Amino acid sequence: MPEILFYHLERRPLEGVLPGLLQRSLERGWHAIVKVGSEERLEALNAHLWTYDDGSFLPHGASADGHAEAQPIWLTTGDDNPNGAAVRFLVDGADAADLTGYERTVFLFDAADDAGVAKARAAWKDAQAAGHDATYWRQDDSGKWAKQG
Repeated sequence: MPEILFYHLERRPLEGVLPGLLQRSLERGWHAIVKVGSEERLEALNAHLWTYDDGSFLPHGASADGHAEAQPIWLTTGDDNPNGAAVRFLVDGADAADLTGYERTVFLFDAADDAGVAKARAAWKDAQAAGHDATYWRQDDSGKWAKQG
């Protein structure tokens, strides 16, 4: 069963958090999937991951780029796993039909998005009911992630 992490974005937006989490996944040798809620959001994140840091970038692709199997990070609106990812990120209220096949699933949800918070709460309950190892993370006053549950 995959480990499931819930990141409550209260102090920084998704664009400020996701690149660091993706970088850590790559450092572990994991390929990653990022499922977003819309094509527009996919295009915005695609551009952001190339430019978020002047000194580096995150190698990634989406269906418009092709060669999915060669991409360490794959952006999608679907439930596919064409790059053999070990970790799946679900953002902007995206959900997953099936969590099997991943070592870790990460829900990132914005505190300002009431619908996203409600979806994350429902996913938390579902994960616990299914017996997954689920953890909940919030940023402390210094901006560091702290495990809350």
